[in-house]
Amino acid sequence: MLRAAGRPTTRLGAALVLAAALVAGVLLSGCETNPETDLSVDEGAPVKLGDLLYNVEISRFLNPRDPEDRAYLAGQPPPPNNKLYLGVFMLIQNQADTVQDVPSNFTVVDTEGTEFNPIPSQSLFALKLGGKVGGKQQLPEPESTAANGPIQGSMVLFLVTQAATEDRPLTLDIHSPSGPVGEVELDI
Repeated sequence: MLRAAGRPTTRLGAALVLAAALVAGVLLSGCETNPETDLSVDEGAPVKLGDLLYNVEISRFLNPRDPEDRAYLAGQPPPPNNKLYLGVFMLIQNQADTVQDVPSNFTVVDTEGTEFNPIPSQSLFALKLGGKVGGKQQLPEPESTAANGPIQGSMVLFLVTQAATEDRPLTLDIHSPSGPVGEVELDI
């Protein structure tokens, strides 16, 4: 067997490279989610509950002093001491031909089990909790402020404790009107 200077080749070396490639392929394929069956996903992956497909586009803490965040926090007072506003922005697609109910019960949960419920929002970017989404339609509705905004998702607003920033990962629980609960691990 001819060898290039300083680069020995063996069947064992080639077999090891092939084995590593196969293991990497198996690991990477295991990272994909199936929205039809996976009720626990990472932010950015869809989860299907009933006829609605939810995709959390982004989640982030909102700063009342930031010019962009002021629009998300329209009508909100400054947060109390040791509390922060958390915006969870999502796209909801109705895959049915009939009108579907949007849940009103979303919950953010930290690793200590502390639960945070959504707070009312006057923002043009806010998701109308308990609202409706038409057959084969999506929220935010096309051409709405939220759909044309920088994030292009409807916001669910939470007021969380400062301690929640240390008790991560935070998860968003989506309580579907049809029964199952979806869980999205937030990337904040």
